[in-house]
Amino acid sequence: MADEAHRSQYGFESKLNRETGLRRYGYAHYIRQAMPNASFIGFTGTPIEAADINTPAIFGEYIDIYDISRAVEDGATVPIFYESRLARIELNDDEKPLIDAEIEALIEDESLTEAEKMKAKWSAVEALVGADKRLEQVAADMVTHLEARVEAMNGKAMAVCMSRRICVALYNWIIALRPDWHSVDDAEGMVKIVMTGAASDPLDWQQHIGAKKRRDDLAKRARNPDDPLRLVIVCDMWLTGFDAPCVNTMYIDKPMRGHGLMQAIARVNRVFKDKPGGLVVDYIGVAQNLRNALGQYTDSDRDKTGIDEAAAVAAMMERYEAIRDLFHGFDYRPGIHGQPRERLICLGSAIDWVLRWQESQAAKQKDVEDKKRAHRRYLDMVLELSKGYALASASDEARTIRDEVGFFQAIRAALAKNTATGKISEKDRSFAVQQLVDRAVASSEIIDILKVAGIQSPDISILSDEFLMEVEKMEKKNLALEALKKLLNGEIASRSKTNLVESRAFSNRLEEAVARYHAGAISAVEMIQELIGIAKDMQAARARGEEQGLSLEEIAFYDALAENQSAVEAMGDEKLRVIAHEVLNQLRSNVTVDWHQRESARARMRVLVKRILKKYGYPPDLADEAVQTVLAQAEILLREITQ
Repeated sequence: MADEAHRSQYGFESKLNRETGLRRYGYAHYIRQAMPNASFIGFTGTPIEAADINTPAIFGEYIDIYDISRAVEDGATVPIFYESRLARIELNDDEKPLIDAEIEALIEDESLTEAEKMKAKWSAVEALVGADKRLEQVAADMVTHLEARVEAMNGKAMAVCMSRRICVALYNWIIALRPDWHSVDDAEGMVKIVMTGAASDPLDWQQHIGAKKRRDDLAKRARNPDDPLRLVIVCDMWLTGFDAPCVNTMYIDKPMRGHGLMQAIARVNRVFKDKPGGLVVDYIGVAQNLRNALGQYTDSDRDKTGIDEAAAVAAMMERYEAIRDLFHGFDYRPGIHGQPRERLICLGSAIDWVLRWQESQAAKQKDVEDKKRAHRRYLDMVLELSKGYALASASDEARTIRDEVGFFQAIRAALAKNTATGKISEKDRSFAVQQLVDRAVASSEIIDILKVAGIQSPDISILSDEFLMEVEKMEKKNLALEALKKLLNGEIASRSKTNLVESRAFSNRLEEAVARYHAGAISAVEMIQELIGIAKDMQAARARGEEQGLSLEEIAFYDALAENQSAVEAMGDEKLRVIAHEVLNQLRSNVTVDWHQRESARARMRVLVKRILKKYGYPPDLADEAVQTVLAQAEILLREITQ
């Protein structure tokens, strides 16, 4: 069995080495001489079907094909986009005839081996590609392009150069433009070169040359999305076998073809968080070579690799137009160009507009799940636009709509905060911060729906009658509803830290109300009334402990014991209050550090609670369930004591 079978498993026919005069076979010949009766199986991600080297000819027909298309569809890889930004190689008219003559002389010199001729040609091209004037242009374009990419989508880039000399020259041009990207310390800096070398190399190369440990340390930095390293310049290193999923951009300024080109661009197709695709930026003209390399793959593979950037721009504009259509009749320009107060007022009105639009979309649906999807449709539309913007962020079209995209994302960030836990999920928070490209709209802040609703930092632990009346009178009912939902979620989350049973009950009521609202069973106005009812019951629940002469901690354990109505009927309120008081005191006296994490300590606490329940005659058939609830409550309430 041969892994990477496209590399070396060829050579049935002998070839003459012109330097030694000896004929030599390839590995395929020798391995079959050694094991003439074996079966030969090859594994490769880049099969070759050229005239002189042909992978299927060596190993037989394909047994199984897992192509690029299937990998993208399965989510194992992301599609690769292609952007042409060719940097012209300009020659002085007086020098052109001289260069042509030199190359012609090299070709006709029969004393030179083919390898020497090829090396000479390569050197001539390398000198042209690495000309200072050209590299200065490439560096300026690359810096601008990369900054736009990083602003729109957190990720990293690799730049592939023809030679080590060009790597160093490109690095110098880049840090001349961005001095703060440079650092002599390998643990610092935003741009690094990864290459091999020797002590005999020029002095100014030495800072970029190091042993395997240096390369390993830089690889760790490249793989860490939070590390400030943003660009790695290479010649041959890291083009095969190196995986850094957060790398989403590859700048190619080196002639490449065949499986070598395919292996190189695969560095950017790894799946990473919300990465919508990888981008290959071509400075030297590998487009035809890429098409030729893809010629060995399936038709659908050609649709998933080397997709022209114009397709990404078209997809972005299509999603942008869809959201523009959603806002038809609403002027959101003050939200982008207005003064801070105007922007905030416009943002609030825009959120209410979106909420009403989602309600109208949901009203058209009959199925409950379809209604829920309608309520999330705007969030999904902006997410798709954000992905499209990230892919096409360096295009002129993306720059034109940049501020509008930021405004749409600010609205999404505000709406996304209203999850079941009352706050934006960590995944959405991270994505929103990365995607808020318009610093004028939202900087790096997640816009709070309470702020845009005009509610200035209320004390969410006290949902007063005056505050509830204020919410009820708000003109923008959908915005009022979302703000009230957020406050209730926050209050429930706060109470879950002290009273598990009570918070669970209110959480269930809120979820049921939201479900009925999404199902179209109640209107926005009726939903607000229902939420106000829940808020008032929360007020009453807070006062309940004082009426019964119990502290907040004691009422929490009382609720844990009284969760089963049969226990209340069998024992009565008074006895349950006594048990709650003793349970709290005993648990506090016996609590140890990390008791909730050590099973032996939990077992002792379990026995302690069982003894108290038995002492007061708690119904035995209900005791086990009560013990579990009491311990769950204790874990929340007593954790701060042990910290």
